[in-house]
Amino acid sequence: MERLCTPWRYAYVSGQVEEGGCVFCNRLSGDDEQQFVLHRGECWYVILNLYPYNNGHLLLVLNRHAPSLAQLTPAELDEMGRLLAVMERALRRAYGPDGLNCGYNAGASAGAGVPDHFHLHMLPRWTGDTSFMTTVGDTRVVPETLAATWSRLRPLLVEEAAR
Repeated sequence: MERLCTPWRYAYVSGQVEEGGCVFCNRLSGDDEQQFVLHRGECWYVILNLYPYNNGHLLLVLNRHAPSLAQLTPAELDEMGRLLAVMERALRRAYGPDGLNCGYNAGASAGAGVPDHFHLHMLPRWTGDTSFMTTVGDTRVVPETLAATWSRLRPLLVEEAAR
């Protein structure tokens, strides 16, 4: 029998990860590489999901603490659209996926892990990537470290944002 070890996830899955305050507000400043922030805009920042479904799982996070899409300003909505296009182009260039998932969970009952701070998910998908590990073993296998993903995507996001 083969074993897959993911020791970096133990603190998360065992409930030992605790962070004072809002996890997204806490990343409004600081070292981008250390925090896996890929791009900072006027109203939003793009960050890697620390607990990804698969490699390239990005989050677009609002720079202010607000819980819902309905509370966004026209400027925030405009920049959101532009940055989602930037994220899509960068993911397509980096991973060549067959498709993408993009969306948000509005509220804890809808599955939002951070329900009070609006953010969107975007992740690459491949035909047949339903993953037997997720289905059978309730385990995700991500073949790339977050640091490698950051290094792959950072220059592409910078380039695409400048277009």
